[in-house]
Amino acid sequence: RYVAVGNEPFLKSYNGSFINITFPALKNMQRALDEAGVMVKAVVPLNADVYNSPEKTPVPSAGSFRKDINTLMVSIVNFLHRNDAPFVVNIYPYLSLYQNANFPLNFSFFDGGSKPVFDKGLVYTNVFDANFDTLVWSLRKAGVPDMKIIVGEIGWPTDGDKRANVKYAQKFYDGFLKKMAKNVGTPLRPGRMDAYLFALIDENQKSVLPGRFERHWGLFTYDGKPKFPMDLSGNGQDRYLLGVEGVQYLPSQWCVFDKDLKDRYRELPASVNYACSNADCTALGYGCSCNGLSHDGNISYAFNMYFQTMDQDVRACSFGGLAKIVTANASQGGCVFPVQILSASERVVPLRVLAASLVLSVAVFILM
Repeated sequence: RYVAVGNEPFLKSYNGSFINITFPALKNMQRALDEAGVMVKAVVPLNADVYNSPEKTPVPSAGSFRKDINTLMVSIVNFLHRNDAPFVVNIYPYLSLYQNANFPLNFSFFDGGSKPVFDKGLVYTNVFDANFDTLVWSLRKAGVPDMKIIVGEIGWPTDGDKRANVKYAQKFYDGFLKKMAKNVGTPLRPGRMDAYLFALIDENQKSVLPGRFERHWGLFTYDGKPKFPMDLSGNGQDRYLLGVEGVQYLPSQWCVFDKDLKDRYRELPASVNYACSNADCTALGYGCSCNGLSHDGNISYAFNMYFQTMDQDVRACSFGGLAKIVTANASQGGCVFPVQILSASERVVPLRVLAASLVLSVAVFILM
Protein backbone atom coordinates (compact mmCIF):
# COMPACT_ATOMS: atom_id res chain seq x y z
CA ARG A 1 0.00 0.00 0.00
CA TYR A 2 1.15 3.51 -0.79
CA VAL A 3 0.35 7.11 0.05
CA ALA A 4 0.95 9.62 -2.74
CA VAL A 5 2.57 12.90 -1.76
CA GLY A 6 1.40 15.29 -4.47
CA ASN A 7 1.15 14.40 -8.14
CA GLU A 8 3.74 15.37 -10.74
CA PRO A 9 5.10 18.25 -8.58
CA PHE A 10 8.10 18.90 -10.83
CA LEU A 11 6.26 19.53 -14.08
CA LYS A 12 8.11 22.18 -16.06
CA SER A 13 4.89 24.15 -16.37
CA TYR A 14 4.86 24.66 -12.57
CA ASN A 15 8.04 26.75 -12.82
CA GLY A 16 9.59 25.20 -9.73
CA SER A 17 6.70 26.01 -7.39
CA PHE A 18 7.01 22.71 -5.49
CA ILE A 19 10.74 22.02 -5.69
CA ASN A 20 11.52 23.16 -2.14
CA ILE A 21 8.59 21.51 -0.37
CA THR A 22 8.10 18.10 -1.98
CA PHE A 23 11.03 16.23 -0.43
CA PRO A 24 10.39 17.55 3.11
CA ALA A 25 6.72 16.60 2.71
CA LEU A 26 7.71 13.11 1.58
CA LYS A 27 9.97 12.62 4.60
CA ASN A 28 7.34 13.94 7.00
CA MET A 29 4.71 11.65 5.56
CA GLN A 30 6.92 8.56 5.80
CA ARG A 31 7.87 9.47 9.36
CA ALA A 32 4.20 9.80 10.32
CA LEU A 33 3.37 6.46 8.72
CA ASP A 34 6.24 4.75 10.53
CA GLU A 35 5.23 6.24 13.87
CA ALA A 36 1.65 5.06 13.30
CA GLY A 37 2.96 1.54 12.81
CA VAL A 38 1.26 0.99 9.47
CA MET A 39 2.96 -0.89 6.65
CA VAL A 40 2.46 1.89 4.11
CA LYS A 41 5.06 3.59 1.95
CA ALA A 42 5.02 7.23 0.92
CA VAL A 43 5.72 7.89 -2.77
CA VAL A 44 5.78 10.86 -5.13
CA PRO A 45 4.10 10.16 -8.50
CA LEU A 46 6.21 11.95 -11.09
CA ASN A 47 5.74 12.86 -14.71
CA ALA A 48 8.12 11.38 -17.25
CA ASP A 49 9.55 14.84 -17.88
CA VAL A 50 11.76 14.56 -14.76
CA TYR A 51 14.24 12.61 -16.90
CA ASN A 52 15.35 12.89 -20.51
CA SER A 53 18.02 12.13 -23.06
CA PRO A 54 20.01 14.80 -24.93
CA GLU A 55 18.68 15.80 -28.35
CA LYS A 56 21.96 14.76 -29.94
CA THR A 57 21.75 11.24 -28.47
CA PRO A 58 18.02 10.45 -28.03
CA VAL A 59 18.44 6.91 -26.72
CA PRO A 60 17.60 5.42 -23.31
CA SER A 61 21.22 4.85 -22.25
CA ALA A 62 21.89 8.59 -22.52
CA GLY A 63 19.08 9.34 -20.10
CA SER A 64 19.42 11.03 -16.73
CA PHE A 65 17.35 13.18 -14.42
CA ARG A 66 16.78 16.74 -15.55
CA LYS A 67 19.71 19.01 -14.83
CA ASP A 68 17.64 21.56 -12.91
CA ILE A 69 16.42 18.92 -10.43
CA ASN A 70 19.14 16.26 -10.68
CA THR A 71 20.50 16.71 -7.15
CA LEU A 72 17.00 16.74 -5.70
CA MET A 73 15.93 13.67 -7.66
CA VAL A 74 19.00 11.72 -6.53
CA SER A 75 18.11 12.53 -2.91
CA ILE A 76 14.48 11.54 -3.40
CA VAL A 77 15.13 8.22 -5.14
CA ASN A 78 17.72 7.19 -2.58
CA PHE A 79 15.30 8.03 0.23
CA LEU A 80 12.58 5.99 -1.45
CA HIS A 81 14.98 3.11 -2.01
CA ARG A 82 16.07 3.06 1.65
CA ASN A 83 12.41 2.81 2.63
CA ASP A 84 11.75 0.04 0.12
CA ALA A 85 9.34 2.32 -1.74
CA PRO A 86 8.97 2.30 -5.54
CA PHE A 87 9.49 5.03 -8.10
CA VAL A 88 6.04 5.95 -9.43
CA VAL A 89 6.05 7.44 -12.92
CA ASN A 90 3.27 8.59 -15.24
CA ILE A 91 4.08 7.70 -18.85
CA TYR A 92 1.91 8.92 -21.72
CA PRO A 93 3.04 7.89 -25.21
CA TYR A 94 0.28 10.13 -26.57
CA LEU A 95 2.10 13.19 -25.24
CA SER A 96 5.21 12.33 -27.26
CA LEU A 97 3.00 12.50 -30.33
CA TYR A 98 1.13 15.62 -29.25
CA GLN A 99 4.23 17.63 -28.37
CA ASN A 100 6.23 16.80 -31.49
CA ALA A 101 4.70 17.20 -34.94
CA ASN A 102 7.48 15.06 -36.42
CA PHE A 103 7.11 12.18 -33.97
CA PRO A 104 6.42 8.88 -35.81
CA LEU A 105 2.80 7.91 -35.15
CA ASN A 106 3.35 4.15 -35.16
CA PHE A 107 6.12 4.42 -32.55
CA SER A 108 3.35 5.36 -30.09
CA PHE A 109 1.79 1.90 -30.41
CA PHE A 110 2.90 -1.69 -29.87
CA ASP A 111 2.49 -3.41 -33.22
CA GLY A 112 6.02 -2.78 -34.45
CA GLY A 113 4.98 -0.64 -37.38
CA SER A 114 7.66 2.00 -36.91
CA LYS A 115 11.39 2.20 -37.52
CA PRO A 116 13.11 0.74 -34.44
CA VAL A 117 15.65 2.48 -32.22
CA PHE A 118 18.90 0.65 -31.43
CA ASP A 119 20.76 1.27 -28.20
CA LYS A 120 23.67 -0.76 -26.81
CA GLY A 121 22.47 -3.98 -28.40
CA LEU A 122 18.84 -3.46 -27.42
CA VAL A 123 16.01 -2.82 -29.87
CA TYR A 124 13.12 -0.46 -29.17
CA THR A 125 9.97 -0.69 -31.26
CA ASN A 126 7.75 1.66 -29.24
CA VAL A 127 8.10 4.83 -27.20
CA PHE A 128 6.78 3.31 -23.97
CA ASP A 129 9.68 0.87 -23.73
CA ALA A 130 12.15 3.59 -24.67
CA ASN A 131 10.70 5.98 -22.09
CA PHE A 132 10.62 3.37 -19.33
CA ASP A 133 14.21 2.32 -19.95
CA THR A 134 15.34 5.94 -20.00
CA LEU A 135 14.09 6.01 -16.41
CA VAL A 136 15.92 2.77 -15.63
CA TRP A 137 19.15 4.34 -16.87
CA SER A 138 18.46 7.49 -14.85
CA LEU A 139 18.01 5.40 -11.71
CA ARG A 140 21.23 3.54 -12.44
CA LYS A 141 23.11 6.81 -12.67
CA ALA A 142 21.50 7.93 -9.40
CA GLY A 143 22.88 4.86 -7.63
CA VAL A 144 19.70 2.75 -7.37
CA PRO A 145 19.83 0.39 -10.37
CA ASP A 146 17.43 -2.19 -8.92
CA MET A 147 14.72 0.21 -7.71
CA LYS A 148 11.17 -0.96 -8.33
CA ILE A 149 9.18 1.11 -10.84
CA ILE A 150 5.41 1.43 -10.94
CA VAL A 151 3.64 3.11 -13.85
CA GLY A 152 1.13 5.20 -11.92
CA GLU A 153 -0.73 6.48 -14.96
CA ILE A 154 -0.92 5.45 -18.59
CA GLY A 155 -3.65 5.93 -21.16
CA TRP A 156 -4.83 7.58 -24.36
CA PRO A 157 -7.44 10.38 -24.66
CA THR A 158 -10.45 10.05 -26.95
CA ASP A 159 -11.25 13.66 -27.85
CA GLY A 160 -9.91 17.21 -27.75
CA ASP A 161 -7.22 16.75 -30.43
CA LYS A 162 -6.96 15.28 -33.92
CA ARG A 163 -5.05 12.24 -32.61
CA ALA A 164 -7.09 11.89 -29.45
CA ASN A 165 -9.86 9.62 -30.65
CA VAL A 166 -11.52 6.29 -29.97
CA LYS A 167 -9.73 4.54 -32.84
CA TYR A 168 -6.25 5.32 -31.57
CA ALA A 169 -7.23 4.80 -27.93
CA GLN A 170 -8.50 1.30 -28.64
CA LYS A 171 -5.37 0.48 -30.64
CA PHE A 172 -3.15 1.73 -27.84
CA TYR A 173 -4.93 -0.14 -25.06
CA ASP A 174 -5.11 -3.36 -27.07
CA GLY A 175 -1.37 -3.30 -27.62
CA PHE A 176 -0.47 -2.26 -24.10
CA LEU A 177 -2.74 -4.78 -22.37
CA LYS A 178 -1.45 -7.63 -24.54
CA LYS A 179 2.08 -6.59 -23.63
CA MET A 180 1.19 -6.56 -19.94
CA ALA A 181 -0.45 -9.99 -20.16
CA LYS A 182 2.72 -11.51 -21.59
CA ASN A 183 4.90 -10.12 -18.77
CA VAL A 184 7.63 -9.27 -21.26
CA GLY A 185 8.60 -6.00 -19.59
CA THR A 186 11.04 -3.81 -21.50
CA PRO A 187 14.34 -4.56 -23.24
CA LEU A 188 16.38 -3.32 -20.28
CA ARG A 189 14.08 -4.62 -17.54
CA PRO A 190 12.22 -7.72 -18.75
CA GLY A 191 9.50 -9.38 -16.68
CA ARG A 192 6.35 -8.38 -14.87
CA MET A 193 5.55 -4.72 -14.29
CA ASP A 194 2.79 -2.87 -12.46
CA ALA A 195 0.76 -0.21 -14.25
CA TYR A 196 -2.46 1.69 -13.63
CA LEU A 197 -4.72 2.83 -16.46
CA PHE A 198 -5.75 6.48 -16.55
CA ALA A 199 -8.57 7.20 -16.33
CA LEU A 200 -11.85 5.56 -15.42
CA ILE A 201 -14.12 8.41 -16.50
CA ASP A 202 -13.90 11.77 -18.30
CA GLU A 203 -13.39 14.93 -16.23
CA ASN A 204 -15.25 17.85 -17.77
CA GLN A 205 -13.84 20.46 -15.39
CA LYS A 206 -10.18 19.49 -15.59
CA SER A 207 -7.71 22.19 -16.60
CA VAL A 208 -7.02 22.29 -20.34
CA LEU A 209 -3.75 24.17 -19.94
CA PRO A 210 -1.71 21.15 -21.19
CA GLY A 211 -4.23 20.61 -24.02
CA ARG A 212 -7.95 20.24 -24.74
CA PHE A 213 -7.56 16.46 -24.59
CA GLU A 214 -7.12 16.60 -20.79
CA ARG A 215 -10.84 16.20 -20.20
CA HIS A 216 -11.13 13.02 -22.27
CA TRP A 217 -8.86 10.35 -20.74
CA GLY A 218 -11.76 8.21 -19.48
CA LEU A 219 -12.49 4.66 -20.53
CA PHE A 220 -16.09 5.63 -19.81
CA THR A 221 -18.11 8.67 -20.81
CA TYR A 222 -19.41 11.15 -18.26
CA ASP A 223 -22.52 9.01 -17.74
CA GLY A 224 -20.71 5.71 -17.30
CA LYS A 225 -20.92 4.26 -20.80
CA PRO A 226 -17.87 2.38 -22.17
CA LYS A 227 -16.33 4.16 -25.14
CA PHE A 228 -14.98 1.16 -27.04
CA PRO A 229 -14.49 -2.62 -26.75
CA MET A 230 -11.42 -3.81 -24.86
CA ASP A 231 -10.09 -6.81 -22.98
CA LEU A 232 -8.50 -5.94 -19.65
CA SER A 233 -7.00 -9.44 -19.47
CA GLY A 234 -4.92 -8.72 -22.56
CA ASN A 235 -6.11 -11.84 -24.39
CA GLY A 236 -7.51 -9.90 -27.32
CA GLN A 237 -11.15 -10.85 -26.71
CA ASP A 238 -12.41 -7.29 -26.98
CA ARG A 239 -15.89 -6.55 -25.69
CA TYR A 240 -17.56 -3.54 -24.17
CA LEU A 241 -16.94 -3.16 -20.45
CA LEU A 242 -20.02 -3.13 -18.24
CA GLY A 243 -21.50 0.33 -18.07
CA VAL A 244 -23.06 1.97 -15.07
CA GLU A 245 -26.63 0.81 -14.50
CA GLY A 246 -29.54 2.93 -13.36
CA VAL A 247 -28.19 6.27 -14.54
CA GLN A 248 -30.93 8.88 -14.40
CA TYR A 249 -30.96 11.86 -16.73
CA LEU A 250 -32.59 15.23 -16.78
CA PRO A 251 -35.45 15.61 -19.32
CA SER A 252 -34.63 14.95 -22.98
CA GLN A 253 -34.28 18.55 -24.04
CA TRP A 254 -31.54 20.62 -25.60
CA CYS A 255 -30.64 24.28 -25.87
CA VAL A 256 -29.88 25.42 -29.44
CA PHE A 257 -29.36 28.58 -31.43
CA ASP A 258 -32.59 30.05 -32.76
CA LYS A 259 -31.90 30.17 -36.50
CA ASP A 260 -34.70 32.65 -37.02
CA LEU A 261 -32.43 35.24 -35.40
CA LYS A 262 -29.52 35.09 -37.85
CA ASP A 263 -29.73 38.84 -38.25
CA ARG A 264 -28.24 39.05 -34.74
CA TYR A 265 -25.03 37.18 -35.59
CA ARG A 266 -22.95 40.07 -34.27
CA GLU A 267 -24.14 39.30 -30.75
CA LEU A 268 -23.09 35.66 -30.88
CA PRO A 269 -19.31 35.74 -30.21
CA ALA A 270 -19.74 37.08 -26.70
CA SER A 271 -22.46 34.54 -25.92
CA VAL A 272 -20.48 31.59 -27.28
CA ASN A 273 -17.37 32.73 -25.42
CA TYR A 274 -19.35 32.95 -22.20
CA ALA A 275 -20.85 29.49 -22.71
CA CYS A 276 -17.51 27.84 -23.44
CA SER A 277 -15.81 29.64 -20.56
CA ASN A 278 -18.24 28.00 -18.18
CA ALA A 279 -18.79 24.63 -19.86
CA ASP A 280 -16.79 22.08 -21.82
CA CYS A 281 -16.51 22.88 -25.54
CA THR A 282 -13.30 20.92 -26.17
CA ALA A 283 -15.05 18.59 -28.64
CA LEU A 284 -15.33 21.51 -31.09
CA GLY A 285 -11.60 21.71 -31.78
CA TYR A 286 -9.86 20.84 -35.05
CA GLY A 287 -10.01 17.10 -35.69
CA CYS A 288 -12.26 16.51 -32.68
CA SER A 289 -15.57 14.66 -32.52
CA CYS A 290 -17.67 17.77 -33.26
CA ASN A 291 -15.27 19.38 -35.72
CA GLY A 292 -17.67 18.84 -38.63
CA LEU A 293 -20.51 20.97 -37.31
CA SER A 294 -21.74 23.95 -39.28
CA HIS A 295 -21.39 27.50 -37.97
CA ASP A 296 -24.86 27.31 -36.46
CA GLY A 297 -24.11 23.84 -35.12
CA ASN A 298 -21.06 25.12 -33.25
CA ILE A 299 -23.18 27.79 -31.62
CA SER A 300 -25.86 25.30 -30.62
CA TYR A 301 -23.27 22.91 -29.19
CA ALA A 302 -21.81 25.66 -27.01
CA PHE A 303 -25.25 26.78 -25.86
CA ASN A 304 -26.30 23.23 -25.01
CA MET A 305 -23.14 22.42 -23.08
CA TYR A 306 -23.73 25.44 -20.88
CA PHE A 307 -27.42 24.61 -20.51
CA GLN A 308 -26.67 21.05 -19.40
CA THR A 309 -23.84 22.17 -17.10
CA MET A 310 -26.36 24.44 -15.38
CA ASP A 311 -28.68 21.44 -14.88
CA GLN A 312 -31.08 22.68 -17.57
CA ASP A 313 -32.00 25.84 -15.72
CA VAL A 314 -34.25 27.68 -18.19
CA ARG A 315 -32.31 30.87 -17.50
CA ALA A 316 -29.22 29.13 -18.89
CA CYS A 317 -30.86 28.90 -22.32
CA SER A 318 -31.44 32.55 -23.01
CA PHE A 319 -28.26 34.20 -24.23
CA GLY A 320 -30.11 37.42 -24.75
CA GLY A 321 -32.95 35.65 -26.54
CA LEU A 322 -30.65 33.97 -29.09
CA ALA A 323 -31.36 30.44 -27.87
CA LYS A 324 -34.35 28.18 -27.45
CA ILE A 325 -35.13 24.83 -25.83
CA VAL A 326 -36.07 21.93 -28.12
CA THR A 327 -37.14 18.34 -27.48
CA ALA A 328 -35.72 16.86 -30.69
CA ASN A 329 -32.25 15.40 -30.18
CA ALA A 330 -29.78 17.99 -31.45
CA SER A 331 -26.90 15.51 -31.92
CA GLN A 332 -25.42 15.40 -35.40
CA GLY A 333 -23.51 12.44 -36.80
CA GLY A 334 -20.69 11.53 -34.44
CA CYS A 335 -21.15 14.71 -32.43
CA VAL A 336 -23.19 14.02 -29.31
CA PHE A 337 -25.16 16.82 -27.71
CA PRO A 338 -25.33 15.40 -24.18
CA VAL A 339 -28.13 15.49 -21.65
CA GLN A 340 -27.03 16.07 -18.08
CA ILE A 341 -27.37 13.33 -15.48
CA LEU A 342 -29.27 13.88 -12.26
CA SER A 343 -27.23 15.02 -9.29
CA ALA A 344 -27.23 12.82 -6.19
CA SER A 345 -29.65 15.13 -4.40
CA GLU A 346 -32.19 14.91 -7.24
CA ARG A 347 -31.94 11.20 -7.92
CA VAL A 348 -35.07 9.11 -7.55
CA VAL A 349 -34.43 5.98 -5.49
CA PRO A 350 -36.39 2.92 -6.70
CA LEU A 351 -38.92 1.75 -4.12
CA ARG A 352 -37.33 -1.69 -3.69
CA VAL A 353 -33.91 -0.12 -3.05
CA LEU A 354 -35.42 2.32 -0.57
CA ALA A 355 -37.18 -0.51 1.25
CA ALA A 356 -33.98 -2.55 1.42
CA SER A 357 -32.12 0.47 2.79
CA LEU A 358 -34.75 0.95 5.50
CA VAL A 359 -34.51 -2.71 6.52
CA LEU A 360 -30.73 -2.47 6.68
CA SER A 361 -30.91 0.72 8.74
CA VAL A 362 -33.30 -0.91 11.22
CA ALA A 363 -31.07 -3.98 11.48
CA VAL A 364 -28.01 -1.85 12.18
CA PHE A 365 -29.95 0.15 14.79
CA ILE A 366 -31.02 -3.06 16.56
CA LEU A 367 -27.46 -4.39 16.57
CA MET A 368 -26.26 -1.17 18.13
